[in-house]
Amino acid sequence: MSERILLGGNEAAVYGAILAHCDAFFGYPITPASEIIHCAAAKFPQLNRTFLQAESEIGAINMVMGAAAAGKRAMTGSSGLGISLMQESVSYLAGSELPCVILDIMRGGPGLGNIAPEQADYNQVVKGGGHGSYNVIVLAPDSVQEMCDMTYRAFDLAERYATPVYVLADGIIGQMKECITLPPNIETRPTPPKALAPGNPRSNYFTSIYMSPEVLEEHNRRLQAKYERIRRAECGSESYLAEDADVLLVAYGICARLARKAVDELRETGVRAGLFRPTTLFPFPVAACREAAERVRKIIVVEMSAGQLIDDVRLAVECRVPVELLNRMGGNLPTVREIVERSRK
Repeated sequence: MSERILLGGNEAAVYGAILAHCDAFFGYPITPASEIIHCAAAKFPQLNRTFLQAESEIGAINMVMGAAAAGKRAMTGSSGLGISLMQESVSYLAGSELPCVILDIMRGGPGLGNIAPEQADYNQVVKGGGHGSYNVIVLAPDSVQEMCDMTYRAFDLAERYATPVYVLADGIIGQMKECITLPPNIETRPTPPKALAPGNPRSNYFTSIYMSPEVLEEHNRRLQAKYERIRRAECGSESYLAEDADVLLVAYGICARLARKAVDELRETGVRAGLFRPTTLFPFPVAACREAAERVRKIIVVEMSAGQLIDDVRLAVECRVPVELLNRMGGNLPTVREIVERSRK
């Protein structure tokens, strides 16, 4: 479909899910993610698909789990403390190898914090906020178009690897409006994975409890092997003017858009700056980040948290390059001017 349409980021994610033939949405409203449930409430019933506002975020994610176990494409969306409430069930989903899609539109914290944008959910989502040794795929859009496209793609990834997939965006990306091109409509539900297919003995038995330590260890080893396959096959990133950069900015979400503008301003004044943007946070694009950093003098990580993305950047470059943090918190955005001045130093 080539038609252009004006949408907010949260709405665009719902459109992407619908076009990917998501069967069911379960959620609970929370700012700055509420447009997700508002849009889903309007659109899903029109298409004879399931929509239900749950009594809480805990109820919503457990409904997602039930729908996934029944072979349905299911999703939810929330923010900050709502995502925190879901973490136990995300661990269950990962342990049971059930596919689903979760939208996290990050807000200021900790605690109730505020409703302004932040990026401090990175650790609880990318590192696995529930108990146990598990990972989930995490996609990081920086535009309304990517909110749609990444949500659309997330369902295929979830089913290919039998895992929850997050679309992780800050409140600015979730609420900004841009014109986008919608992806093709999947008119009929794709064939479910073999484990979820009707008639398969496993299709009515999913579990994440294994009372034998030996059996649970084997289950964990199989999960880790799957995560390694994901690391090899699904890393995503984007570089901008990084080939000859002296200073490399690393950022995702709205910070990446601000950093790109700063790179342009710095280049105009003779400072060789570049940008590296991970589009997947798990798996983190270690090899691409390391390659982008090979010739630079310094890396500046730009993020809206106390410093979470920066840990993965330091691990990727193995301390071969100095890595500094430029950050804002509490719902404040770093400015292009701040990024430019720090880079010039």
